[in-house]
Amino acid sequence: MDVRILGGLSVRENGVSVTPTAAAPRQLLALLAAHADQVVPVTVLMEELWPSGAPRGARAELQSHILDLRALISTALRGAEPPDPGAAWLERHTAESVLVSLPGGYRLDTGGGSNDAWQFERAAGAGYRAMEAGDLQRAARRLQEALALWHGDPYAGVAAGPHLRVEIERLEASRLSALDQWVEAQLRLGRHFEMISDLAELVAQYRTNEPLHGQFMVALLRCGRQDEALEVYQRLRNGLKKETGMEPSARLRRLQRSILTVRDVARPAFGRQTSVRTRLVPAGSVV
Repeated sequence: MDVRILGGLSVRENGVSVTPTAAAPRQLLALLAAHADQVVPVTVLMEELWPSGAPRGARAELQSHILDLRALISTALRGAEPPDPGAAWLERHTAESVLVSLPGGYRLDTGGGSNDAWQFERAAGAGYRAMEAGDLQRAARRLQEALALWHGDPYAGVAAGPHLRVEIERLEASRLSALDQWVEAQLRLGRHFEMISDLAELVAQYRTNEPLHGQFMVALLRCGRQDEALEVYQRLRNGLKKETGMEPSARLRRLQRSILTVRDVARPAFGRQTSVRTRLVPAGSVV
């Protein structure tokens, strides 16, 4: 079974989609896929589908959705080409062996298939380890591979209840962490100019994310564009004030002061701009 959740839900068995179009079974499959190869308790599934409290007959309705999912899986399995076309293979590969009933819950058995969320976590983890080891080239490459697996919001098109929302928030936080480390690796490699366009898009998408704004400011500063770096700070400050009523962090305020100093020193003595900028904000310095 192949599971794709980083930009919409897509679950395929034997190359055939088993993703339902109806909202409730789709939501149910999404939660099972979020915890693939693990038992998801019936209580958790019911809380997801009925967060305000399960109505009378909810357990029977849940079982009906399970049967709907198994019907899709069974259809997909009928087209399988068994490596050993004997009765034993047919007995092992059934809808019930893929969507397994267990005491107190259900498990979606992927059979070792691909899962883009797991691939993301493995690639990102490799990138973090490379960063710790000081291998910036490998870190940038593996983190970029991880981020390339994303094609939109996780579980897009699925009505998310309380448990799926927690998983969506976890995935989005993981993506931001990978983005932060990828940008930092690129800046430490001296790719400030190359990162300007990417960072402009990222701060437009994450309007109150301080690390990304700080990295954008550093990239602009290292390219000699102090005024634009200060504009980035001001846009962040306005956004934070509007959404949270708070000022940027002390680290961002220090960075802004450093840029102001660089600008004020560089204007009367443009020839010294590079040396002053380097001394105040070292290459690759990010917040």
